[in-house]
Amino acid sequence: MQKQFSRTLPVHIETDIFIAGGGPAGVAAALAASRLGKKVYLAEAGGMFGGAGTAGLVPTFCPFDDGINVVADGIGYEIRKKISKDTPLFTYGTPIRVEELKCVYDELMSSSSAEFTFFTPVVDAVSQNGRIEYVVLSGKKGLFAAKAKIYIDCTGDGNLCAFAGAEFEIGDENGNVQPGTLCSLWADVDLKKRTFTDDSRLEDAFRDGVFSYEDRHLPGMFGPDDDSGYGGGNLGHTRNLDPLDEGSITREMLTLRKTMPEFEKYYKEYLIGFENMKLMKTADVLGIRESRRIVCDYMLNVDDFLARRVFEDEIGRYCYPIDLHVKANDKERYEKFWSEFTEKYRYKPGESYGIPFRSLCPKGFDNLLVAGRCVGTDRKMLASLRVMPGCFITGQAAGAAAAVSCEKEDIRSSDIKEIQSGLKKLGAYLPNAKV
Repeated sequence: MQKQFSRTLPVHIETDIFIAGGGPAGVAAALAASRLGKKVYLAEAGGMFGGAGTAGLVPTFCPFDDGINVVADGIGYEIRKKISKDTPLFTYGTPIRVEELKCVYDELMSSSSAEFTFFTPVVDAVSQNGRIEYVVLSGKKGLFAAKAKIYIDCTGDGNLCAFAGAEFEIGDENGNVQPGTLCSLWADVDLKKRTFTDDSRLEDAFRDGVFSYEDRHLPGMFGPDDDSGYGGGNLGHTRNLDPLDEGSITREMLTLRKTMPEFEKYYKEYLIGFENMKLMKTADVLGIRESRRIVCDYMLNVDDFLARRVFEDEIGRYCYPIDLHVKANDKERYEKFWSEFTEKYRYKPGESYGIPFRSLCPKGFDNLLVAGRCVGTDRKMLASLRVMPGCFITGQAAGAAAAVSCEKEDIRSSDIKEIQSGLKKLGAYLPNAKV
């Protein structure tokens, strides 16, 4: 059954640049565009900035550096330097103290000229002839419209692009996506006493029937190396996730919450340093690693990763290995994943790949950009670029490009050197840009 729905909407927002989503990509885009002098409005569906790092309780940042150079320089590195100040800036897994990160985002956004609201999801977008005319937002008083010269999709799922009619890809050839994780916070853990890797006793626990589902990929418990007793859990994976179906997400959230006592039993009885641990909280949102990949003018791909590619229209470089989580309920698949993650798809210090501006330009649209987890990549490249420093890089670039292109008919008509120059002003790492 279908129903026709029609309503006249008030236009509450008119701005230069509209940004959907306030995760790391959205915040970086908003700060970049506002610092370059444009009027910005950001709509965030939840009650905080930060996405996976705050609402999703992801316990650590992936690297901001390639071992030699700060590749997520500019706004991303500015944020990094404000948190976990007792942790070396060049480190692989910087622990995230959630409330500290929330406050840093709040402070930066509140002190900028960008306007924003929480609890304001995008529910539709109206486009014509390759241009978005307006977006429809849901607020506490009802539906309303927002109009802008340029729109940036930082929703992670590519919702704004999809609502506007942009092409997208998802998952593998059968539509299967990487499994997600429900992250968690734990108290009374002593990470300094840990003498084994977190997965070292999994086979014993499987044999003893501790787990209702055998999952050999256990990223583990993370936290500061101090006496705080704080642990962030990246534990367990979804089994049959459809990230575009609220029913599927609901079922997986329920299932993963039920597994927390199993992980508590495993850590307490099989590992050292966790004997007194207590579950404090599971995340408010499911940690989704893979959703829509918007079809852009150029689809960054695994060959670019292997070639350490340099692009003329480069807007950033990144270096994280291809981290393509699999359903690791058998040893063969998990060992293949681990070999690829630690050897085949891992760089030496100083190595990185370029990210072209074309991978932020949805095909067929002239006033729309995309940043964050839903940029134009193939599946394997998404598994590298999806992490938070990668989102800072593409968000900052989208914000700068929008600022430069604001008065133009088409985002592609801007001189890439002008965009790169704007990024340089923001502190971006662009070693190959001729500006």
